[in-house]
Amino acid sequence: MTGIRRSRCPVSCTLDVLGDRWSLLVVRDLMRGKRRFAEFAASPEGIPTNVLAERLKRLRAKGIVRTERYSDRPPRVEYLLTDKGEDLRPMMRAMVEWGVRHAGGRMPPPVTPHTAPTGD
Repeated sequence: MTGIRRSRCPVSCTLDVLGDRWSLLVVRDLMRGKRRFAEFAASPEGIPTNVLAERLKRLRAKGIVRTERYSDRPPRVEYLLTDKGEDLRPMMRAMVEWGVRHAGGRMPPPVTPHTAPTGD
């Protein structure tokens, strides 16, 4: 997904940012409290780690995700949604509802607050 727009249509512009196979699943995981690379990699969809790294980099470049360092040695970061990323919540909620009603999905369990593991 380069910086070239297909059109000025809002749906097309949104797809230019989020319309690949994995980006919305990463955003979903962020909204459900995952913060660390290994947590995203452990999602049931099985995103390849090279693709995950590229999607996190792309989402960060687009201002949807930010990083926060939690360890200096070795250097490690957590991923968090920016305000721009948080603005995706209503769309994600609508996708969940549509998926449950029309695509055989099931409602996810309630989200519990994230507690960062120690010693990573």
